[in-house]
Amino acid sequence: MKKLAYAAALSVLAVSAAQAGPIERACLQSDRSNGSRSLCGCIQDAANLTLTGADQRFAAKFFRDPHQAQVVRQSDNTSHEAFWQRYKRFGTTAEAFCG
Repeated sequence: MKKLAYAAALSVLAVSAAQAGPIERACLQSDRSNGSRSLCGCIQDAANLTLTGADQRFAAKFFRDPHQAQVVRQSDNTSHEAFWQRYKRFGTTAEAFCG
């Protein structure tokens, strides 16, 4: 019986992880101590409201390499500038929803 319950719990976790968006997955995998499932899910919800899928995949890389955010923010590339405006809106939304 314990094996069956364990297998069921693993399948639920696998489905949850598969349904998680790129921001939530990056948040959960980060080494930040406050990366709880509920907080990371909330941040993903804010991302879903403010960022495209491509933006989310790009922003998720900042969890692994925070310096990359600074590089993008300071870039003269017009697509980076436009992304940064959307990313700032995402940050404000996430702070209001999840902070």
